[in-house]
Amino acid sequence: MMLKDEVQTLRQVPLFSRVAPAKLKLLAFASDRVSYRTGETLFRQGDPGDAAYVILSGRADILAESPNGQIKVAELDDNAIVGEIAILCDISRTATVKAAMPLEALRIRKDDFLKLLADYPDMMFEILRSLADRLTRTTTELTEARAQAKTAG
Repeated sequence: MMLKDEVQTLRQVPLFSRVAPAKLKLLAFASDRVSYRTGETLFRQGDPGDAAYVILSGRADILAESPNGQIKVAELDDNAIVGEIAILCDISRTATVKAAMPLEALRIRKDDFLKLLADYPDMMFEILRSLADRLTRTTTELTEARAQAKTAG
């Protein structure tokens, strides 16, 4: 994939949709293109948050540790971003991310990501929207799981 294609892909990510093409070109140039085979780990729960990943092609599973082992909590496809929470909150990774199939991604280093946020504060609204959507889904799933556990017990 050429740099202009990576810029076009970044524009498809809602978080980056309003960023000037010249800035996206710099971001794509500064980012690392990484490839993973099926089952390979992008990062593990507990790892330091050193980068965010934009999935260019493929699919990734989001896995969380539970008392009963790892459980799949979400799935991400093309143009999704993952890993940004650990960067923003300066915390360790909250989940493990594995390639569910061959996967290509752009790895955006923490410093580059934070600089882009400083240059484009409107991106924070997209991040807040994304986090609110995730929280809503998680709350709904937790409510359903607790209701099922209550009726089963």
